[in-house]
Amino acid sequence: MAKKIRLDIVTPEKVAYSDDVTMVIARTTDGDIGILPGHAALIAALAVWPLRIMTDSGEMQIAMCGGFIEVQPDKITILANCAELPDEIDIKRAEMAKERAESRLHGSKDNIDVARAEAALKRAIIRLTVGKQQKI
Repeated sequence: MAKKIRLDIVTPEKVAYSDDVTMVIARTTDGDIGILPGHAALIAALAVWPLRIMTDSGEMQIAMCGGFIEVQPDKITILANCAELPDEIDIKRAEMAKERAESRLHGSKDNIDVARAEAALKRAIIRLTVGKQQKI
């Protein structure tokens, strides 16, 4: 049995995930990091990207909408803007959000916030990636 590290993911609404895991791979704003038990302490900002979690039973991804990760040798705490487990993702809703964001970006740029539309598109793509991967 592999060594474990505690992973707690907290959003403003809920504790999205809390369990002992063997490894976490996260995309920070400075690049990807892999975290194993005993990792050096660090704090980093998270990008909008799937969080990969390895457990004894395999790999799982969680759709992350940014936030912060704090790593201690025996515990990882993530404070996320949002975090969605694969079975929580509504594929049709994510596809509609993607279409809306693409429509805004390809339409008139006069009255839209381009950065906001790009962020919405990225979140929708991440949700679709995680949701579809687990539902195959």
